[in-house]
Amino acid sequence: MADNIEDPTDRRVALYRGLRDADLRRTVEADHGVFVAEGLRTVSVLLESSWPVISILLTANRAASAGGLISTAEQRGASAYVAGADVFDAVAGFHVHRGVLALAERVPSRDPQRLLQEADALVVVEGVNDHENIGSIFRNAAALGADAVLMDPTCCDPLYRRSLRVSLGNVLRVPFTRLAPWPEGLSKLKEAGFDFIALDPRSPVALHSVAPTRKLAVMVGSEGGGLSEAARTYVDHTVRIPMARGVDSLNVATALAIALDRLVER
Repeated sequence: MADNIEDPTDRRVALYRGLRDADLRRTVEADHGVFVAEGLRTVSVLLESSWPVISILLTANRAASAGGLISTAEQRGASAYVAGADVFDAVAGFHVHRGVLALAERVPSRDPQRLLQEADALVVVEGVNDHENIGSIFRNAAALGADAVLMDPTCCDPLYRRSLRVSLGNVLRVPFTRLAPWPEGLSKLKEAGFDFIALDPRSPVALHSVAPTRKLAVMVGSEGGGLSEAARTYVDHTVRIPMARGVDSLNVATALAIALDRLVER
């Protein structure tokens, strides 16, 4: 049975407060080792995953139509809270029209060496600090057969609420970790037998001219500068996606999707 929350300052929902304040969320989530998921689909994925769930918070209207969510949360040992729309929005700090939030524990980063042993197709990301792009990268990685995502230390947090939502919860499905030191940590992939294919719209080599390999790492960088020169020293092939005249580039997540579709067997 869900508990009612009638006061937005109720300590039981304290860690849901101020969801639009990115600086506050970074501090709160780091200090408490938690993250917040938003939306019915993302929260459903969370509840189906192995990530430790602390609680869920629903509007009264959403609770009436998503009772299964409450029972699933309680079966997993998580608390369930229901609030009126005004209280719910006051807790979050904005109008959450989806009416569903969940709080979960962060777990220790995956061991890169273990990921390399279990993976054949990797996505390697450098310098992507837009949360929506990171979310889209994870959604595409899940849909198109990547086994894991490795990020450099400067990439933004994939567990940030917006990244999770854009990924449709796939951040919780695709194994990921940070690779450090950067870019020297890429040598671990080389030692494990991965071929590196980097995307660059300036390359004279077309994507379709490169044959897929058994162990593959597709590398993408920031939309502005692309991969750093230091990271490029590890690349085996730099390729471009042929485009219509007058168009010089694609969004990083879109370009990655095209490359994965071409290179990864599913």
